[in-house]
Amino acid sequence: MDYEIVWTEPATEALQEITTYIAQNAPSAARRVADDILERVELLKTVPLIGAAYPRGAQGSTTRVVVCGKYRIFYRVIEGLKRVEILTVWHSSRREPDLPSDASA
Repeated sequence: MDYEIVWTEPATEALQEITTYIAQNAPSAARRVADDILERVELLKTVPLIGAAYPRGAQGSTTRVVVCGKYRIFYRVIEGLKRVEILTVWHSSRREPDLPSDASA
């Protein structure tokens, strides 16, 4: 059975900011980046543990990360609910994000 994908508000806002920024100079590139990120997230429905455990997450946290081009997608797997929560999408050149410390992101 597939996992449910839930985008948190910060993750949704981050993806929107990314695409808006890229679209200022390259609308087709913005669409490609967004499509690539969404495709990578969809993969988490069937293989949610594909991402590496994120070592800088909160102690005892189930935060994981997958890479998509220049972006890192931070997420949590909540096994009991068969849910994947997308926490944020982050450009790899930026400092580390502040991630929520529990599953109620």
